[in-house]
This record gives sequence, structure tokens and C-alpha cells, in this order.
Amino acid sequence: MEAARLSDTRKSEARRSAARTSGAKSAAAHVLLVDDDVSLLRLLGMRLESRGYRVTTAESGPEALRKLEAERPDIVLSDLRMDEMDGMALFQAIQREVPGLPVIILTAHGSIPDAVNATQQGVFSFLTKPVDRDKLFSAIDEALAHTPAGSSAESDAWRASIITRSPEMERVLEQARMVASSDVSVLITGPSGSGKELLARAIHDASPRASKPFVAINCGALPEQLLESELFGHAKGAFTGAVSDHKGLFQAAEGGTLFLDEIGDMPLPLQVKLLRALQERQIRPLGSTQSIPVNVRILSATHRDLSQAMHQGEFREDFFYRLNVVNLKLPALKDRAEDVPLLARHLVAQAAERHKPFVKGFSPEALNLLATSAWPGNVRQLVNVVEQCVALTRSPMIPEALVAQALAAEDSALPTFNDARAGFERSYLVKVLKITEGNVTQAARIAGRNRTDFYKLLARHELEPSTFKPE
Repeated sequence: MEAARLSDTRKSEARRSAARTSGAKSAAAHVLLVDDDVSLLRLLGMRLESRGYRVTTAESGPEALRKLEAERPDIVLSDLRMDEMDGMALFQAIQREVPGLPVIILTAHGSIPDAVNATQQGVFSFLTKPVDRDKLFSAIDEALAHTPAGSSAESDAWRASIITRSPEMERVLEQARMVASSDVSVLITGPSGSGKELLARAIHDASPRASKPFVAINCGALPEQLLESELFGHAKGAFTGAVSDHKGLFQAAEGGTLFLDEIGDMPLPLQVKLLRALQERQIRPLGSTQSIPVNVRILSATHRDLSQAMHQGEFREDFFYRLNVVNLKLPALKDRAEDVPLLARHLVAQAAERHKPFVKGFSPEALNLLATSAWPGNVRQLVNVVEQCVALTRSPMIPEALVAQALAAEDSALPTFNDARAGFERSYLVKVLKITEGNVTQAARIAGRNRTDFYKLLARHELEPSTFKPE
């Protein structure tokens, strides 16, 4: 009997110790509590706050979604039976908005089929009312153990360089945090200048490889042989000018992450060699007969439509599926207009610190002009505009006229080589199609291309020959 009592005492002390530890650990955790019974909502909210949680309450599913849009909690507790939107419908809406956010369903009508159905769909836990205090706290602690509190500075350090309050960007970041812990290959897509390398670096910083190197290379910036040498390295004498052995970026990134930017521009022969390296987890430097094992995670990015490139025979399907285990799509800046003032204030503070400390920010009219601009160059263009404004301003508050001037200068600025080439290609194709009145055979002959290549060029620029034929 004495041994049993001692055992029970030790168990109780252990539970109290765990509760104290867990309570301290979860003090910063943010709980979104949803119930259409106001009195129960208030009572349960007080109980959670007494444990140290930060609580936001909502009296309906739609209200909960609005509050979720304004600020992402660490966990959601929702009643199952609610008039306007029940708990399962709310759960499904939350999963579309913030995949992976843990949801616990509470119900006075609990049954085994309901619980099985809920957990099969991905609900973290299912508790019946009246809710047992210890079971509730245990379920919350278990959920938070799988999802670190997003409101703490320490847990947010990995994404500190990405400034946003856009729900769409928050969804991307939530997915990025989820994939960071594994070693799966991630393909980041989105328009040029939208911050793909920034997101890749954030994934690296949130991963177990964070203490190892993050190495980036632009696959569209180098000719094929030089790119192959940069990736795999080369042996002395491998080619003219190879006067010594050279370690490639795979070896430089050993244990860490290799980021392949603009992967869509990689030549086909090199795609084959890189695919083999990824499958075999070893590389062979140019001119060497020895293979070298490598331990590297691959993140890649492109602004191109790789599905279209595969259809045109410009990108290997097997290589695509090797890279695209998870796809994260970054929105264009015009689709996250609420972030423009936020980014502009941050960028102007940085630029002012470097160049003109007296500059304090943008006038309200200037911020409004920034927020309503189209931003075809995305965040990269915004950075340029802010830098120009800080360089040219003579007053602490940057006026609207200076922003308008900087935007006009950006519109007339020299395009990148790739953009210029794409623009030339399209205008040339339009011209020859007009000359030949949409006759592809004649147009291809003028262009010095075979019909197959010419059709690929037309598809790349979304040009339809029939639109150039006479009525």
C-alpha cells in the first residue's frame, strides 16, 4: 500500500512539474477560441488565460476566419455545433487558409463516429463537453509541441527578413515552415523580383541544416560548361584554363543547402547530369574518374512555367518531378498591396541609415502612390524606387512628386538581358507573322528555324498564328 501511495505521489508531482514546465513553455501561445455560446466562451477563455495562454475569442465561424486573417494564432479551439458555420466547416476553411494549423474540436454531442470522422480529416483532437480541464490542457500542450508558438521572436527568427502582413504570404510561409524540417526538394515559383531566394534562405534557416552553408547559384547566368564546373567542380587539366583542382558548389554546400535559382534556364544536357547526381547522391567533377558522395538539400526556383517548358521539350519531366516534390508559389507584389507601405517604411529606414539619416519616411500621399502602383518588377523594383527617393530627397518626408519621378525612371530603365531578349523575340515573331499573314512555314523560313522550333517559340510567347491571317 505504501509503495502504491508513493508511486501515486510521484506521478502527481511529475504531472504538476510537467504542467509548470509546459505552462511556462506555452505562456506566449496564442489560442483562437470559437463558440456561439457566449457564456461558455467567456468561461473557457478565462480558464485558458489563467493558464498563461493569450486568448482571442470569436462567436461564429466567419468571425473566426476574419480574426485569423488579421493575426495567425498557434492553435484553434472550436465548438462543433454552431448555427452559421459548424466546427468541421470552419476546420476545412482554416486548412485552406493556414495548412497545418492545429484545430481541436469541442462538442456536447460527442460520439465515436464524429471523433473518428474529425480525426481522419486532420482535426488534431476531439474533446467532449463538459471539457475536462486536464484533458484540455494536455491536448493543447501536445498540439503546441508539434507547432512552435509563432508569436515568439525566437521562433520567428527564420523568417525575420520577410516582411509581410498579407494572408497569402502567411500561407506560403506556414507551408515553408512545415517543409523546412524535412529534406524534401522544394521548387519555389513566382515572378521575377518576388523574393524567391529570400524564401529559400528562410527555409534553410528553419531547417536542421541551418548551421551549415547556404549556397546559391543562378543557373541562367552561366554558359553550360562553366555552370557544370561551378556545380560539380573540375580536375586539373579538365579543360583549357583548368590549372588546378576546383571544388564545386555541391562540395561547398556539404551538409547544408544548395539553391538553384532560375532552374528553368538550365541546359538539357546538364539537367541529365544533375538528375543523376541527385538520385545517386554523389557527383563527379569534370575531368575526374572518381565520384564524391554529397549530403546536400536542393531548393530551386524559377519564374518560368515549367509545365509549358516540358511540353515544348525544353525541360525534362523526370528532372521536374525530382525538384518539385513540394511547390511554393510566391505572389506578385501587386497581389499583396497591403505589404507595400510596410515594405516601403522598412526599406526607407534601411536606406536612410546608410545614406541620409535625416530622412524619416514617405508622406501619406507618397505611400498611397506606392501602394496603388502596378509593380511589374515586384519587390526588387520597390527596393530600387525607395533607394532613388532617398538619394534624391532633400526633406525628411519624401514627397509624392519624388515617388512619381522614381516610378517613371524605373519604367524607362534598361531591362535585364533576359527581359530584353524575350521582348525582342516576341516583337520579331509578331513582325514575321504579320509579313507572312500567319503562314508558319514561311515565317519559320524567314526566321531560319524549322517548323517545330518555330512553334515552340510561338507557344513560349503565347502567339497564335491564326490571329495574323487576313479576315
